[in-house]
Amino acid sequence: MKVLGACPLDCPDACSWVVTVEDGVAVGLRGNKEHPVTRGALCVKVNRYLEQVGAPDRIRYPMRRVGRKGEGRFERITWDQALDEIAERLGGIVDEFGGEAIWPFHGTGSLGYIQGLEGLSGRRLFNMLGASLHDATICSVAGTEGLKYTLGTAGGMDPEDFAKSKLILLWGTNPLTSGHHLWKFIQDSGAYLVAIDPVRSRTAERCDEHLAPLPGTDAALALGLMHVIVSMGAQDDEFIARHTVGWPEFRSRIAEFTPERTAEITGLAREQILALGERIARTRPTAIRASQGMQRHAGGGMALRVLACLPGVTGDWAIPGGGLHYSTSGHFKLNLPDLIRLDLLPNPVRTLSMTRLAEGLLEADEPPVKALFVIAANPVGSNPQQGRVIEGLRREDLFTVVLEHFPTDTVDYADIVLPATMQPEHLDVIAGYGHLYLVWNEPAVEPPGECLSTTETFRRLAHRLGLTEPSLYDSDEELARQLLKGYDLDRLRAEGYLKVEPGPVPADKLAFVSDRAAAAGHDALPAYTPPGDQGDGLILISAASHHFLNTTFGSNPELLRRAGEPTVTIHPDDAAARGIIDGTKILVSNARGSFEALAEISDRVRPGVAATTKGRWAKLSGGATVNATVAERDADFAGGAVFHDNRVEIAPR
Repeated sequence: MKVLGACPLDCPDACSWVVTVEDGVAVGLRGNKEHPVTRGALCVKVNRYLEQVGAPDRIRYPMRRVGRKGEGRFERITWDQALDEIAERLGGIVDEFGGEAIWPFHGTGSLGYIQGLEGLSGRRLFNMLGASLHDATICSVAGTEGLKYTLGTAGGMDPEDFAKSKLILLWGTNPLTSGHHLWKFIQDSGAYLVAIDPVRSRTAERCDEHLAPLPGTDAALALGLMHVIVSMGAQDDEFIARHTVGWPEFRSRIAEFTPERTAEITGLAREQILALGERIARTRPTAIRASQGMQRHAGGGMALRVLACLPGVTGDWAIPGGGLHYSTSGHFKLNLPDLIRLDLLPNPVRTLSMTRLAEGLLEADEPPVKALFVIAANPVGSNPQQGRVIEGLRREDLFTVVLEHFPTDTVDYADIVLPATMQPEHLDVIAGYGHLYLVWNEPAVEPPGECLSTTETFRRLAHRLGLTEPSLYDSDEELARQLLKGYDLDRLRAEGYLKVEPGPVPADKLAFVSDRAAAAGHDALPAYTPPGDQGDGLILISAASHHFLNTTFGSNPELLRRAGEPTVTIHPDDAAARGIIDGTKILVSNARGSFEALAEISDRVRPGVAATTKGRWAKLSGGATVNATVAERDADFAGGAVFHDNRVEIAPR
């Protein structure tokens, strides 16, 4: 039997897949050959997904903590025992502190609209309890907000249109590691490829040209390139007159970023800036792919706001194969209000920031956080300021419930652990943020042991709490129909995927001057915001790993073997100045924390920059990872994270 499904993981490609089932067992998994983006291929990580489903260390039964928090010692209990204890503890917390003392902490381990983050699975129940809202700030919010200031939408160009491009700027993105299906359209284009990345990544090595600016200086580079274009008189005056507002003011801002000043800020050669600016000026259509990594710094939102202006200056927004692709999420018009049901809240409640978990656990008051529900997340591995996150999770007065597949670092701090189903075992709906397709996931097999879907877990908990609101007991199919109001659900279920119609980009006129940005306290004009972590040391960036997806697959034996020991790549000049020898142990540290790794000395990074990858489990990496050094600090827009705005000292161990 062949069952159509969808990858739920935090990747733009949202692959459609086919599960082969024999005698009730999933025996094969491949990409759906019919899906126009998946085209039959999965990534090196998800090719091992069925290994994950059947892994011996998978959590299959409810458990209760018996050791100290952090020890990871548990005893098996029944679902009745688990639900009774959770209901009793939550009831007591609501009575004493109010519902806002409960924090449902959703992560990106599943981007499902029924089971995961995108639909805030379980939120109806938490609304009935008056729980705090969860703001998922850890990934893309700064850039999304920046795009909205410029374009009026976060939706960009259709990624399939990269096949029509003549020049492609891969700006702060490494699709051959994180989102490789885009590469097929890039190859189809025959375009000249430019990688703009502080690291010579797998993707950069395949490009015609590589520019390595200092991290966090992307907005300055974009303004400098526009300076070259305008100096040549190559701006599209007709597009600007008909489709933009604020050009005279923005032109004055562009004039400030001469090639000389841009070179000083970015660390690039003046000649590189001139050459690329001239190439953009004479090449139509030009497309830009920018992903989430480049906006994880103090000026990240502004960087995307500026970058979206570049196709406005050249007129590429009006040309098929031109424009900017950051995320397609803004094009999906799904019925989230009816799915999430915020109207069930008894009164307005506070919002807690995902990126500021440690602050919420250690400093929030009126009321303090007394219960934490962790759903498809591993914040010990994924959140900034790892040491303070652990400090917060160690609180004996904090009741922590974790819904999980594997014994992650975060599970070790749980009071109750609940076994969750994986993607072939439940119904879900996925929307790619790197394409324009809704993807259906049909259950293919029964879950092992006593694993329950997130939706079923919260249906049972609602019953145990004595809640009578009918919508708390809606089936997964009913939830999907509410979400997909206006779409042909039966066709989606039968065919496995459905392309949505993109909205216009820009949504109205492109705003070189944004009144909405000014009203929010930002510069009305797109600008350059310097990195927030200034001073001595190397700038450490932690990009996506080729072998892990965030911390998913972080305990897979084969992927761990392929990934090898944690390493930090350092330029030869920086290594020599510190007495560091290739392949030796180093200590990476700052005032926030430290971790150990092996030194890799290579000119793949530019001087002044060090590079590692995210996704490691702390307990499998000597007790700490790169996030021990990352600040719990907001980017410029919407409270985004600053993982790449991080200075460290590196010394031989």
